[in-house]
Amino acid sequence: MTDHTTSPAWISSSGPDGDVSYPPAPWAMVGQLWLSVLKLRTGVDELRPAGVYGVAFVSYEPGSPLTYSELLVARLVPTQQHGRCVSITDIWVDSPASVAGGRELWAIPKQLCDFELDTSHRGPLTSTHWSTSLERRPIASASFTDVSRAMVRIPFRGTTWQPGIGDTDGQDRTAALQGSSKALPCRGRWDFAADGPLGWLRGARQLASFRQADFRMCFG
Repeated sequence: MTDHTTSPAWISSSGPDGDVSYPPAPWAMVGQLWLSVLKLRTGVDELRPAGVYGVAFVSYEPGSPLTYSELLVARLVPTQQHGRCVSITDIWVDSPASVAGGRELWAIPKQLCDFELDTSHRGPLTSTHWSTSLERRPIASASFTDVSRAMVRIPFRGTTWQPGIGDTDGQDRTAALQGSSKALPCRGRWDFAADGPLGWLRGARQLASFRQADFRMCFG
């Protein structure tokens, strides 16, 4: 994906992926999202206990300050100040600028990987297939069918909370998100590589899937 880094107000960052620039908060994003809700019976570690998780593929499209693909895993966590928030446990993108901005602004532990996306339309029906790999080793793939483009636009809002990481000097971060999309349930099927970083989700039970078509979102 292409990063549009022409604004003089952007923030410069130096890291393992080289020198990059990213937009200051908030980010006004547009695109598509496919989400499935999974129930994990056995916890993995302190950040990934047993419970309900959301796993999603996202395409941030032209009209966003950065355009890129994303794979994320998240769960709801209670916080004293903000109530129940979404906390992202695992996340990959194909944009070094998104990695730097996500980590430094909001403690979102973004990493880089490769994505493949194929989408086709037949009338109101959309068929989509995603796959991801890290150094040619599969992470996850998913297929979806939906009619969300025919839905009326409805609003959404929420808050993310992230435990501190090195990029934030160990300080936790919160970010507000709000927007609107054409959202409906959809059919979704996931496959997590057994030897990949999301292999711990292979035994999780899929509860439901949703598509947010043509979302408009302000994050941060």
